[in-house]
Amino acid sequence: MTMPPPALRPADLPAPGLTAASLRVLQELGFATLTPIQAQALPILLGGGDLVGQSATGSGKTVAFALPLLERLDLATRQLQALVLCPTRELATQVAAALRTLGRHRPGLRVLVLAGGTPSAPQRKALADGVHVAVGTPGRLQDLLDRGLDVSAVRTVVLDEADRMLDMGFQEAVELLLRRMPKPRQTLFFSATFPPTIAAMSRAWQDQPVHITVGATAAERPAIQQIAHLVAPDARLAALTAVLRAHPPGATLVFCNLKATVHDVAAALQDAGFAADALHGDLEQRDRDRVMAKFRNGSTQLLVATDVAARGLDIAGLAAVINAELPTTPETYVHRIGRTGRAGAPGLAISLVTTGDRARLEACALASGGTIAQLPLPTHAAPVQAAAPAAALATLFIGGGRKDKLRAGDILGALTGDAQVAAADIGRIEIAERFSYVALPPPVLGRLLKLVGGLRIKGRQFRLDRVQ
Repeated sequence: MTMPPPALRPADLPAPGLTAASLRVLQELGFATLTPIQAQALPILLGGGDLVGQSATGSGKTVAFALPLLERLDLATRQLQALVLCPTRELATQVAAALRTLGRHRPGLRVLVLAGGTPSAPQRKALADGVHVAVGTPGRLQDLLDRGLDVSAVRTVVLDEADRMLDMGFQEAVELLLRRMPKPRQTLFFSATFPPTIAAMSRAWQDQPVHITVGATAAERPAIQQIAHLVAPDARLAALTAVLRAHPPGATLVFCNLKATVHDVAAALQDAGFAADALHGDLEQRDRDRVMAKFRNGSTQLLVATDVAARGLDIAGLAAVINAELPTTPETYVHRIGRTGRAGAPGLAISLVTTGDRARLEACALASGGTIAQLPLPTHAAPVQAAAPAAALATLFIGGGRKDKLRAGDILGALTGDAQVAAADIGRIEIAERFSYVALPPPVLGRLLKLVGGLRIKGRQFRLDRVQ
């Protein structure tokens, strides 16, 4: 995972209590300072205390709990010592990647994702071989515990995006998991909000936790322009198309409230000529991975999703968020729009609202701490007549991944070597367990697909295909 550039904050490195391995990786990643949540949480967590960390999405919570977690591991013992609970497989994968990146100077570190959507047998085998940290979803972890997962050596438990986890109905599963964890242990809750359910769980499962709340100042808040367009209930698709043509913003996340609506909206945008795709709960995990790879590498510009399907996604450089429908709660609105305007870049949040949405729109404005400008829809006098923006890249599928010991440099070398692809034409390279994706201009991809036998990487032939 390519970690986003750290925001600069008034807390100087080196951070007290961090070992040379942590300081070295922070320096390599370009950390000049720590964010407020990191600066306040590190001393508490390095000292072994329980903590509730409340701060906005994108504030650096993962680094805040990952560094102390890594410091407390005994790498000489291949036992499960730390457990991170996440609401979705996507977030679990991102957190695991961050742990591996931050722990790359800790020889022998083993981090494993335990989540649904893939068979559990390989995960059980990896656990039997020995891991230090597991990052997973409540359902899969509960299943593995029922199958005899040994948690006797667990000393740290982290609930990441705890509020989202409970919103998704995982409270009972989370509490069952916490009940089965050994004591004494360090228990950490990280959350963007602190509803009564989190407060009650903190009282029940933590030992004298320190509560840290980091609120963004006016200068620190993302520069997100919030716009609302009044539309007729039966004219949302036409309005959405007009908005997208008037604001060709690059990578955009379009939110709908129902899976069926996601499918219909994505199909309509495709028919209108947009490079759009759908992300919803009915997709198989392999298809979800392909959809996300295409969106991250720019082959798809528009991703239409429900809140549940998009939860935990962290897309760098997301230019805009569009609410094709307002969410049911203002907290969800804040989570949605917080995905744009990261790392100091300006963001854009557009909502399509009906006359019946006025009260909810006002609540969303209050929750976001900003102003939602109510503007008329773009007209034909504006650049609405422009053609739908199409993606300049296509996605190449390579039938090999981490299991084949492939690295990005290996794929890059094979493409620029025997395949004679110009380095400037190669976009994002993404490597999964058994396959890889590469963003390429469509003509280049078409030429590669004509290679007899596929692509030779590290002396082996790998099958090539186009991700549709």
